[in-house]
Amino acid sequence: MASANTLCKKLINVKDSVIEGYDFFTDSDGVQHLRIQVRPYALHENDCPFCHRSCPGYDQPLKTTRIWRALDCGAILLEVEGATHRINCPEHGIVTADVPWAYHGSRFTKDFDLTVGWLAVYLPRSVVSEFMRIDWETVGRCISRVLNVIEPERVKRLDGLVHIGIDETSYRKGHKYITVIVNHDTNTVVWAAQGHGKAVLQTFYRQLSPEQLSSIKVVTGDGAKWISECVEDFTPDCERCVDQSHVVEWAMEALDEVRREIWRETYDEAKRLANEHPRGRGRPKRSDRESAEIAAAKKNAEQIKNSAYALGKAPEHLTENQQIKLEMIALEQPRLYRAYLLKEQLRLLLKIRDLKEAEAELKNWLWKASHSRIPAVYSLQEKIRRNKEYILNTIRLGMSNARVEAINNKIKLIVRKAYGFRNIQNMIDMVYLVCSNLHIPLPNRKKTAVSTA
Repeated sequence: MASANTLCKKLINVKDSVIEGYDFFTDSDGVQHLRIQVRPYALHENDCPFCHRSCPGYDQPLKTTRIWRALDCGAILLEVEGATHRINCPEHGIVTADVPWAYHGSRFTKDFDLTVGWLAVYLPRSVVSEFMRIDWETVGRCISRVLNVIEPERVKRLDGLVHIGIDETSYRKGHKYITVIVNHDTNTVVWAAQGHGKAVLQTFYRQLSPEQLSSIKVVTGDGAKWISECVEDFTPDCERCVDQSHVVEWAMEALDEVRREIWRETYDEAKRLANEHPRGRGRPKRSDRESAEIAAAKKNAEQIKNSAYALGKAPEHLTENQQIKLEMIALEQPRLYRAYLLKEQLRLLLKIRDLKEAEAELKNWLWKASHSRIPAVYSLQEKIRRNKEYILNTIRLGMSNARVEAINNKIKLIVRKAYGFRNIQNMIDMVYLVCSNLHIPLPNRKKTAVSTA
């Protein structure tokens, strides 16, 4: 039969320590506690928490002890009590001595921190906070500690990068962004930072060694100039790709601009007709022809206003009502229909896998768009012409930014589950933890191979 001391040691899952006592008590809230008094072995009582070398003591153990939260034992709140002191490490200076049951700077046991980190990956932070009986913000600090423990050298993610994707994603209203770098080959986030733009991306590139910069062969992203400028400045030999979905998005924005412009014109026409033949006391009654003209103009404006989905969908996905709207636009709005056809031609040519054929089709499309006499489409072709080389690189290499966009959705889900982040570093640590191949070990589980990003 195991002794009480052995049972206490197993409950808190600690080694290299001596159990000096234990005590049951109930606090003022009626919560039952089991507090276990522990001290490290004399051989390890002066260990540095960073290099784990035995160092000379700097001062005597404190007369007052510290309390560390451990994982609950059923419904009983479990705590570890022990004295601490400082040591003088030749490498790290004066620091608090390491204790075998907790990470440096934490007031929780190692098992507690790891369990909180694992739960936070899958559950909303408020749920983790309530279940583990800790503060909402404490969950974020536990996440950061867990990440630093299981991946102390995060810079290793930057080794051997070949195909990377760059994008920014919003994490809060008011144009609050983070920039994310994704390794296409491992589908993991290798770098993330607050903000977006050239200055932020330069921070990423400047921390790379010449060998790391030379290994990068392909960079994908949207058509942002700051991405292209950084690629040309730091990795001029790599190939820049503009994702096809972003090109289609540009075309959709141009088409929507044309639709809104025509809608305003038709709406103004309906308003003008109504003003020319006002209704009211003492005014002549509208003729049937005038009423029909006003009604037709209003109906036309309403149909154009509600045609965004019909114009945006691929023809094979249109519903019956949307096909009718598209036929109406083809008959009554030739300018809008020409813009729609150009959007569709661009979408289809981006699916071509033969580079020569795609280049010829793109050249033909640019000529049509430049002679379309539609200002929004003309601006679109200018933008595509500037990024022509990058678009053709995407077709030739078969690259896309789909992985980056998928990770952006994960990040938005992380923010949504947490109901926002007050500490941006906590959020970035959570991104590193979730959007990677890191494995958080749980206590008393079968040993498995630990994957790294």
